[in-house]
Amino acid sequence: MPQSAPATESETYDLIIIGSGAGGGTLAYALANTGKKILILERGQELPVEPQNWDPKAVFIDQRYRTKEQWLDKKNKPFTPNTNYWVGGNTTFYGAALMRMKKRDFEAVPHSDGLSPAWPLSYTDYAPWYEKAEKLWRVHGQRGIDINDQPDDPPYPYPAIMDDPGVAKLKKHFEGIGWHPSPLPLGIDRDEAHPQTSHCVRCTTCGGYPCMLKAKSDARSIMLDPIRHLPNVTILTGHKVTRIETDGAGKTVTGVVTQTDTGTQTFRGNLYALAAGAANSAAILLQSRSANHPDGLANRSGLVGRNYMFHTTSAVISVLADTFDSTFPKTFAVNDFYFGEPDFPYPMGQIQLLEYMSGQTLEGQIADIIPPALLPNFLMDDIAKHMVAFLAMSEDLPREENRVTVSESGQIKLTYTPNNLAANLRLTRKLEHGLKGFSLRQHTLFEPHFEIDQLLPLYGTAHQCGTIRFGRDPAASVLDTDCKAHDLDNLYVVDSSFFVSSSAVNPTLTIVANALRVGEHLAGRLQG
Repeated sequence: MPQSAPATESETYDLIIIGSGAGGGTLAYALANTGKKILILERGQELPVEPQNWDPKAVFIDQRYRTKEQWLDKKNKPFTPNTNYWVGGNTTFYGAALMRMKKRDFEAVPHSDGLSPAWPLSYTDYAPWYEKAEKLWRVHGQRGIDINDQPDDPPYPYPAIMDDPGVAKLKKHFEGIGWHPSPLPLGIDRDEAHPQTSHCVRCTTCGGYPCMLKAKSDARSIMLDPIRHLPNVTILTGHKVTRIETDGAGKTVTGVVTQTDTGTQTFRGNLYALAAGAANSAAILLQSRSANHPDGLANRSGLVGRNYMFHTTSAVISVLADTFDSTFPKTFAVNDFYFGEPDFPYPMGQIQLLEYMSGQTLEGQIADIIPPALLPNFLMDDIAKHMVAFLAMSEDLPREENRVTVSESGQIKLTYTPNNLAANLRLTRKLEHGLKGFSLRQHTLFEPHFEIDQLLPLYGTAHQCGTIRFGRDPAASVLDTDCKAHDLDNLYVVDSSFFVSSSAVNPTLTIVANALRVGEHLAGRLQG
């Protein structure tokens, strides 16, 4: 693999990007052709391509690639977050679902548990960036089946992924009860017309695994590999940013301090973009206290770290009499109840098929909350072949008390209480009822309706967003509409921290679209 240019502390970079995931990687890609000197600081290393990439025991039971660091929950109980620090960030392990937020998601929407606030920009503002993001990240799909699609949106750049026989049978069942299952937008390098020569082989090791073939649209393969050889782009691994420094007036960022295996280093640039993930980006700002920023950098509003969201999510397992004929089941979703139904006029969310589940996959997921000795027998591989898994995913509403804080030693604490539970419970029951007549029984494996602390390792750090929200009012937001900190003239945030609400779809495509949008703005600053 081509190596990036060496980094030195004595050099001043035009742009320093903290984090190499969906936001940071996309921003680097968008600005690489400016010729300006770009430094990407990544706390992780390059992920090795090795047999364990596709080994369910290594990935899910041994947790070979998962971080070993410990966070605290609201009761100060340590837990290991379900996150991965590697070049490309968590996209290397995600399920490649790349969905647009709905037009109404950008507006103020009443929910059964409160109001989802309006974004300062509209769907119309994001539509052209969504289109660019879908092309860059090779999104396959089909418009017009999801009842919430906008009629004037262009077709997907690639056709929808075909359903396996078992999935096609399930789709027909849902259609028979009046539902409208639509192709799940997926970012993979798959040519269904020529499967023998297709890069993607529709394997059983997609979501949750790194792709050995790099056929999944993730930040390392789509954004970083095409630019890492350029002389103006440097990717520096093993550098965890612990602090952002400012000038004497506190208005301009002057450098970032990194922690390495051999000590600390400081790197300086003209512009800075923070993209370490919603929890870590907030933690970096909170650790960057100074006389000018006593409550943390860019925190005049007091909102840095607050309004932490992921999704209110239940996992439903359907057990069939016969084997479920699918090795690549994650190909459709149901959005009929996204904004509710006549006798429940509040949003409920999305039903989405999950990836192929082996016995070891499920064992590794459940081991976070159930001791291995107590695991039920249905998790054995032969029984797992009779199962199909779903997510019932509802919007997590922003609450200021749901927040990220950080100790003096730098340990992250995630204080979270679930919300919008009635909507998710209704959606889960809707799915369980809809599966009757198709499967022998349904089992809701996880549901956030009881003690959320048990579920934080599994769900609490996936789809994280909202800790550094953007807006027009500096008293009610941290960033302006260009995602620049209100309090600083050269610091931007381009990960999911900027989200005002979480919607009920996977956040990656919106992160990518926003990074492209901010990239156009920064290109003007870099060139001018």
